[in-house]
Amino acid sequence: MSTATLPDVLSEPARSFAAGPHRLLIGGERLEAADGRTFETVDPSTGRTIAEVAYAGTEDVDRAVRVAREAFEDGRWSGIAAAARTRAMLALADAIEAHADELAELESLDNGKPVKLAKRVDVHLAVEHLRYFAGWPTKITGATLPVAQPDMHCYTRKEPVGVCGQIIPWNFPLLMAAWKIAP
Repeated sequence: MSTATLPDVLSEPARSFAAGPHRLLIGGERLEAADGRTFETVDPSTGRTIAEVAYAGTEDVDRAVRVAREAFEDGRWSGIAAAARTRAMLALADAIEAHADELAELESLDNGKPVKLAKRVDVHLAVEHLRYFAGWPTKITGATLPVAQPDMHCYTRKEPVGVCGQIIPWNFPLLMAAWKIAP
């Protein structure tokens, strides 16, 4: 993608990110779509192309689910201690906050809202949402259940149940991703 079509007001970090490349992130690897397809994301204020992005197809989704399922089943994700989950979410919130200006520019460019609004709403609330939910892992507990059967002990244990996929819409992508990732 040529940066010549990007607005002059973009900071260098935002310009560098927008220039790409934009691949799929699956299992820690940056990959082209399996079938090679891409799509253009367009600046709604000008109609000009911002970037060309890998277009995930069925094979890509299946691979992502397979890799996520493996990470779930072998405990890399499902077995993470509560305090470590808290630290990971706080680190993500801190990283978003540290790049707030750049992210606000990119959100504005991608969906046409003013940069100031993107920073105050999209970026700020994504950070706050992650920090709120970062407090929960150490507070989610099971319970002992009363039962009528003598000498029986019943309890609940809350734990992850599997892999899920999310569709993130165009109008608040960073904030809606945080809404889905954090819980």
